[in-house]
Amino acid sequence: MLVACRAPAREELAASPAAPAVPVQVAAADPAQGKWRPARGVPPAAKPAEAPADVKALPYLQGYRPAQDRPVVIERDPKAVQDGLNLYVSGHAAEAVLMDAHGRILHRWRYPLRRLWPELAKEPAMEKLEYWRRAYLYPNGDLLGIYEGLGLVKLDARSRVLWAHRGGTHHDLSVLADGTIYTLDREGKIIPRINPTEGVLEDFVTVLDPDGRVRRRISLLECFERSPYARLLRRMPPSGDIFHTNTLEVLDGRFADRDPAFRKGNLLVSVLKLDTLAVVDPERRTVVWARTGGWRRQHQPTFLDDGHLLLFDNTGAGPGRSRVEELDPRTGKVVWQYGGTPGADLFSKTLGSCQRLPNGNTLITESENGRALEVTRDHRVVWEFYNPHRAGERGELVAVLFEMLRLPADFPFRGLIESK
Repeated sequence: MLVACRAPAREELAASPAAPAVPVQVAAADPAQGKWRPARGVPPAAKPAEAPADVKALPYLQGYRPAQDRPVVIERDPKAVQDGLNLYVSGHAAEAVLMDAHGRILHRWRYPLRRLWPELAKEPAMEKLEYWRRAYLYPNGDLLGIYEGLGLVKLDARSRVLWAHRGGTHHDLSVLADGTIYTLDREGKIIPRINPTEGVLEDFVTVLDPDGRVRRRISLLECFERSPYARLLRRMPPSGDIFHTNTLEVLDGRFADRDPAFRKGNLLVSVLKLDTLAVVDPERRTVVWARTGGWRRQHQPTFLDDGHLLLFDNTGAGPGRSRVEELDPRTGKVVWQYGGTPGADLFSKTLGSCQRLPNGNTLITESENGRALEVTRDHRVVWEFYNPHRAGERGELVAVLFEMLRLPADFPFRGLIESK
């Protein structure tokens, strides 16, 4: 569905090319909005006063302050850091922020849910969904943002709506060279063969054309059911969110010679409730490859240039520990990991992301802690980012950092900003 919307008002943070040395954070219009977690780690130079014990049970903020007294970026070894720009989305608002390696803000995109779909914003529960779960930046400055479980919007570089798709869009998307958009989608329903009395969320892959029109939908449940991997469905819960698919990557075919399942156009997905990575053939509508392993509640599997898979393993390392693993998809053997061991502290019970950088480093998003870190192959932390969006009387809540993505230093949109 296409929705026409007027351009945002000035206070909605239309694009600003200004780049102050210390980023200035803007408080959300309604402090009850967004997604927040009790803060655990803080930069050693600016530890806030200790919060009362009962505060840690609060899942969302009841007050907001920008916490400008804390550093955003810690450059531990600048020479070892992969040069580039950083794009991130956070639980503080429906906003994407582009910054350089020093934490200097270059640009923002923002469009509140209440302005895009006012009828949704009238529902009290929607206040806690006032954020973007994932964003995709085009070279010309256009941007896609996912309102979790609600839809997808495309903005131009000045945060003006180009189009919006209303649906169950959630977690992830992938954009092809021709502009075709693949998104995760879901629909609540009764499926008698799964549960005749209680509703379930059925996950789909929805394909949109460059203008946001739906081309087709593919049921991931049906893809598993008609595949040799149907036995994995024994792992899913009896009702509710039976799959919780959280990652979608369209394969480019580079590794089809190693396994025909990895042919161009097939889809790599991560199904959290099954602890499973899978490859779907969208033409045959079936799962053609699947693997389980030591990981649990995983996020963000992605193919690396050498054919290995990188993923964020949320709870497989044990209680209170997460890890990022690089593994051989043919054997399941782990060839590198960070986290889950003394001295490599990492934990996000939910969410989490990882990206292998051109210099061999790995950029990790420790979502629930509001932190991103860049680590070398020998496990040295060379760069850290702490989400400056804090809440609570003593800054005891931090906005969830859904994902930080490193873009090339010469990304075309940077040139457009600096030429203004």
